Amino acid sequence: MSRIKEFNLPDLGEGLTEGEILAWLVKVGDVIELNQPIVEVETAKAAVEIPAKWAGQVHAIFHPQGSTVEVGTPIIAIDTDPGAGPIEASTTAAPAAALPTPSAASLAAVEVAPSEGMVEPGLIGGAAPGGRTAVLVGYGPRTTAAKRRPRKGSVPTQATAAPAPAAEAPVAPASPAPPAPAMNGGGRTGGLVLAKPPVRKLAKDLGVDLAALTGSGPQGSITREDVQRAASAATTAAEPLTAAAPTTAAASFGADRERRIPVKGVRKLTAENMSRSAFTAPHVTEFLTVDVTRAMKALDRLRGRREWRDVRISPLLLVAKAVLLAVRRHPMVNSTWAGDEIVVKEYVNLGIAAATERGLIVPNIKDAGRLSLRELADAMTDLVQTAKAGRTSPADMSGGTLTITNVGVFGVDTGTPILPPGESAILAFGAVREQPWVHKGKVRPRQVTTLGLSFDHRIIDGELGSKFLRDIGDFLTDPEAALLAWT
Repeated sequence: MSRIKEFNLPDLGEGLTEGEILAWLVKVGDVIELNQPIVEVETAKAAVEIPAKWAGQVHAIFHPQGSTVEVGTPIIAIDTDPGAGPIEASTTAAPAAALPTPSAASLAAVEVAPSEGMVEPGLIGGAAPGGRTAVLVGYGPRTTAAKRRPRKGSVPTQATAAPAPAAEAPVAPASPAPPAPAMNGGGRTGGLVLAKPPVRKLAKDLGVDLAALTGSGPQGSITREDVQRAASAATTAAEPLTAAAPTTAAASFGADRERRIPVKGVRKLTAENMSRSAFTAPHVTEFLTVDVTRAMKALDRLRGRREWRDVRISPLLLVAKAVLLAVRRHPMVNSTWAGDEIVVKEYVNLGIAAATERGLIVPNIKDAGRLSLRELADAMTDLVQTAKAGRTSPADMSGGTLTITNVGVFGVDTGTPILPPGESAILAFGAVREQPWVHKGKVRPRQVTTLGLSFDHRIIDGELGSKFLRDIGDFLTDPEAALLAWT
């Protein structure tokens, strides 16, 4: 059995076919442990760290950071027995500049990752170095062998078991040697720049080259402040040129004043889902303006209770509870159009739309209808914190049945949301504002909000949609009375 094992990009869940390599956490020559995170990959749903399938020494890295790789394509080779001595010359790949593809001898020395049933136990969900836990969903290669194909932009490079210092870069380019690369904060040269996905996105948006920065974060990683300082310095340097320009200069239009953002990852998946939903499900949207003064007072009383003082409480908690109780009264709202039949679900995986630096994602709380109000509050807090930290897994974003989008946090009154594919209703919760309102025959200042409910008119007709929205409004008008009457 060969000691060099080749690891393919696994299926990251939900039938995803490709992923973008955000960062290599190891380099050629590093000694790694079983289950140690080795690469961070971004898919259309989440950014995840992939753990090592074997312990050993990194023999070769086939794709640089920033490249998009298909599922089943080899991404790294690991020498599982580095102490056995140098690898025979016949099994060592030639330099990248000499070969456009790996030699037959080198391919014979590489063993493809075993099938799903042969994966070593304890990989997923087990403790990784540093106390982290692998969150990868659907871990393991596809059951069918992937065909080797020419790779774009770079040539796979395989290093020997004792790599020269010049082989520390993730991938050796086939082009002539460039000028000496800039040093980053960790004192490393080449393409291995440590930065989290939100920082990389910020750098792209501001046009900052991460490789030219010196990181001030842990282990020399690039931080948001580093990127912002570099962008500010570039702007300051450009100001004298701007000031010297004549004020009567004619307007100019062209590519030099345009910015192109690649459509990939979460943004790409969102666009595809919204287009498919908008042109498949006939949308109807209804609106309801509600006096939520009593609901806001009920939240204040809840915050004052001893057992709730450490719990994050917001109006969205009551909206979520209202939706869950309204579904019990109108179960048809929680269903899916399946062509020749309608699938009515007896569980509610409640989606909460969350805006992150990677784009809009909709993680969901599994079987939320079975949770108490306190359990629901804790689940919503965990969901939001995980999304903001960029750690939401693909499993948390799959299987949603009903969604709430809180546009009120942006000061928006309401909207006409588009249904997530496979769902039949989505509720937009608008900003809570103090407004003049007729209360007990007199105009008084009251806390008021507007709800917007979009639904699939193939499943939900106007009567059902109106009753569902009315019941949500009734709960928010007087939640304490509704809890006593409905439960």
